[in-house]
Amino acid sequence: MRATGQARGNTPLDEEVMIHFDAYNIHLDTPTSCDKYPAKQHARNVAKKLGASRGLIFLSGQPTINLRDSDQSRPFRQRRYFYYLSGADEADCALTYDIGRDILTLFVPDFDLHRAIWMGPTLSREDAQDRYDVDYVRYHTSLKYELKEWADERDQDTELYLIHESEKPKSLPKDLPVNLTNLEQAMNAARGIKDEYEIRMIREANKISGLAHRKILESIKSFSNESQIEGSFLNTCVSHGARNQAYQIIAASGPNAAVLHYSRNNEPLHKKPLVCVDAGAEWNCYASDVTRTFPLTGEWPSQYVRDIYKLVERMQEETIRRMGKGVRYRSLHDLAHDIAIEGLLSLGVLKGSFNEVRDSGASKVFFPHGLGHHVGLEVHDVSEGSIMALGERSRQNWTSDLLSPCTLSAPLLEEGMVVTVEPGLYFSPLALDNARKQPYAKYINFDVANEYVHIGGVRIEDDILVTATGYENLTTAPKGDEMLAVIRGST
Repeated sequence: MRATGQARGNTPLDEEVMIHFDAYNIHLDTPTSCDKYPAKQHARNVAKKLGASRGLIFLSGQPTINLRDSDQSRPFRQRRYFYYLSGADEADCALTYDIGRDILTLFVPDFDLHRAIWMGPTLSREDAQDRYDVDYVRYHTSLKYELKEWADERDQDTELYLIHESEKPKSLPKDLPVNLTNLEQAMNAARGIKDEYEIRMIREANKISGLAHRKILESIKSFSNESQIEGSFLNTCVSHGARNQAYQIIAASGPNAAVLHYSRNNEPLHKKPLVCVDAGAEWNCYASDVTRTFPLTGEWPSQYVRDIYKLVERMQEETIRRMGKGVRYRSLHDLAHDIAIEGLLSLGVLKGSFNEVRDSGASKVFFPHGLGHHVGLEVHDVSEGSIMALGERSRQNWTSDLLSPCTLSAPLLEEGMVVTVEPGLYFSPLALDNARKQPYAKYINFDVANEYVHIGGVRIEDDILVTATGYENLTTAPKGDEMLAVIRGST
């Protein structure tokens, strides 16, 4: 509340409200919207994770940078740590959070007439104050003065918290205590648990991704090249307001689907048994991560193809069904491998006993990646600890080459986490050739495995929210029988 020098008329409750009492104008500031990005709460959460009652957090946003040897700027992508504490998806900004005073300040670019004429005006202080959940908005020219004022007034043992040393403001005293270790760890821990606003952003990203995946299924019979799949996905996303992708689109047909991060997306679809489409839209800087693998006609072209899809489908369904608070995610990864081993043994791709195959690590030839990861401001989002970390049971049952790069801790899933569940089986000629040289080669029937090489690979991926009572699948893209029905045009 503050005194003001002028009165205003009546305004809606969600805008600034003025009450006039004789000689006093009492000004009550209330949020202009209940849907602002919760930057202030994020800042408080980070301070709590820091365990600090005093100090200053300083973060720089992404600056405008031109391409080398060009007058064109790089495509803008806001730094995610900065966005988490600001909600500002604008170039050339900075922020401070005074922990002791609980004051979050956003610094926006100074007005530039030349830029305004050519590109439109930069964000004004007034618009930023209205738009963002911050205490104060200042122009960038005042940053060095406010930092100096803080440094002059701070207690002797108060620290400046940075993530990158290169971002340390040059105007500060050289002997100022700078902490370059704790802030990133604290922010990672805070970002691992999503709040209600963040979950809504991820849900919306999934909604748009679901529409884009469905459109591909509806059109796939008319497509002749992987590039049309990529183009269709982009068209749907942009048309629904999601201009940015969370990651590079994968539209891999046939053997290309054995390349985990295939991105050329330029080969013909003719006579390919399957297409693996891994693509996710981004909404307000929050990612989705969705993969679907399907036949081009809506019918399984062979028993080989159907068997592998059904096996991966079972891997995903069984692991998702066990999701929930307090579950050790690494145990779900182990379960997915167990199901893969059982299935590949029954198909004759693997041989020997279940325990022999499991202990050998041979299944990693066909399922070489983790079951999943966090999703948030990054498609592979940060957290306090990797959900793929290994526990003692895994240490005893997996060969040493499967341990790296995981640690020997094993965190549990917590309410508010959003993680992917993305099992896959791949038949890569390169991986099979390398497997022939390994001790576990005796557990692989290479003649049978080669019968599946033309398939490439199958991956199915959904984004799962851990709730207080279990889980919620945020992904809406069709899969399984519904997916086939969409391709056939029967839904």
